Amino acid sequence: MYQQYFHFNSAPFSIAPDPHFIFMSEQHQEGLALLLYGIRQEGGFVALTGEVGTGKTMLCHCLLEQLPQNVDIALVLNPKLNTLELLATICDELQIEYKEEKQSIKHLIDGINKHLLAAHAENRKTILMIDEAQNLSLDVLEQIRLLTNLETSKSKLLQIILVGQPELKQLLDKPELRQLNQRIIARYHLTPLSYPETQDYISHRLAISGAQTIIFNRAAVKKVYQLSKGIPRLVNVICDRALLGAYAASQKQITAKTIVQAAKENFNTAYFPLTLRSKKMGFSIAMLVFLLVFAYFINKNQAIKGVDHLFSLDKEIAQKNKPLLSRQQNQTLAVAGRPEKASELLKAHADDSASLGGFLSTITQKKSSLESTLPRLIGINDNKMPDDLNCDQLKVLGIECLLEQSNWKKLIAFNRPAIMEFSISATEKTYVLLVGFNGSEPVFQFENEAVSFPVAQVLAGWDGYFLLLWQPPVKHITFVYPQRTSKAVFWLRKQLPGDVGELTDPAQADFFDDALKAQVTKFQKRNKLSVDGVVGFRTFIQLQNEDPQNNYPQLRNK
Repeated sequence: MYQQYFHFNSAPFSIAPDPHFIFMSEQHQEGLALLLYGIRQEGGFVALTGEVGTGKTMLCHCLLEQLPQNVDIALVLNPKLNTLELLATICDELQIEYKEEKQSIKHLIDGINKHLLAAHAENRKTILMIDEAQNLSLDVLEQIRLLTNLETSKSKLLQIILVGQPELKQLLDKPELRQLNQRIIARYHLTPLSYPETQDYISHRLAISGAQTIIFNRAAVKKVYQLSKGIPRLVNVICDRALLGAYAASQKQITAKTIVQAAKENFNTAYFPLTLRSKKMGFSIAMLVFLLVFAYFINKNQAIKGVDHLFSLDKEIAQKNKPLLSRQQNQTLAVAGRPEKASELLKAHADDSASLGGFLSTITQKKSSLESTLPRLIGINDNKMPDDLNCDQLKVLGIECLLEQSNWKKLIAFNRPAIMEFSISATEKTYVLLVGFNGSEPVFQFENEAVSFPVAQVLAGWDGYFLLLWQPPVKHITFVYPQRTSKAVFWLRKQLPGDVGELTDPAQADFFDDALKAQVTKFQKRNKLSVDGVVGFRTFIQLQNEDPQNNYPQLRNK
């Protein structure tokens, strides 16, 4: 309903496991690596656990796409079965014939054992994967353990992967299952996304859907994280409903208010965090706590003096470090990649607090709009271009404006000059051009000079928004998908290592085949990008940076 309104080519927050939208955070990559490791081992169990909606099923789909050709897999999606039903399901998955009228545990196990021996003789490996394994009964789990006893003199014939919610860990810790627990060779627990990962997750799905502008403002993204607690499925549900609400209200940008309303419409009151419940109730509780504490201290003169001292000390610190405390510390720390407490930040950067005003005062005095800063960025990319171009005009020329919210580490990983957005007051923003580094200090280009500042000062005033320019190898092609034909595939084959350019059918050189996807995912993994096989702007830019003939502007180093 809202796709045409926002110019999407597909719904960005569908809860269906569409492989094009797969977002692989660092822990998802580790979880997938563990599953692949388990496949390579001889026998034993692998246990993957995680909260509801954290991406366990998505990892299973990724695993199925990356299985070696000599691997057969039996996938059990409904574990609420008795022992006989489970064994019959395994036989059905592995296409093992059995007579239903003679269906018994012995008859089915004999058939499975015969099949496993034949597969082993053909150098094939067999995997049993059980999803929602926390629902397995103790009797069924014991029978599954006994299946691992099927072996030759040198190796086990069956590898078993258990996937489930946190209750699975509790189940496996039961004394009755200690024999099975001892056979688990690898374990991994998926946790919800962090705030920076949630930002990247939302941006990733919007980009895959063809979004060209920022749709969720920073307050909206933060509210999504607070309400979803970083669980991808809840992020999808809230964002999808928010897009529908924005469409109904004819809004082009989604705010925190829209997010709160979307959450209220999707979840019952019992689910809501305190921030979504009655403000009156929250105020009443806070007032009651305050009165109780006050009543306690009013009878303790010594305690009152201590409280007065703490209040005065807190006020003194706040005045002394006002530039630091006036920013959202948690967000700044997340951007910096150092999740320390605010007090630790003040201690670590005590020397910077006195000079923090140097950077803030400089960018305040040299306040610049995005429109007036963009020509300087264009000049760095191509000094032959006129100064009055905007992003829409650049797009016609084949140059893309990438407007993104991310963290410092990912910004400098682009290795491109970029315009950074800073809030100098509650309502005012200014834009500064990052051009390089002087040692570890970022260098910013103003109209007539380039000045470097300590990175701590810069991050204290930055909310994560930036703009950079990049040029797709083929005009207007900003994404290349596996199993599709694209003119950009020719360029991709030349950039990637390996034999992906040697085809039996040259007519298929513009087709994104499995061999090319394997090279793309290998490149993405090596460069710590989202390992999804889709070539988007991050993968494009990184490939261009590694091109020996690269003539794109990069961050200068003194």
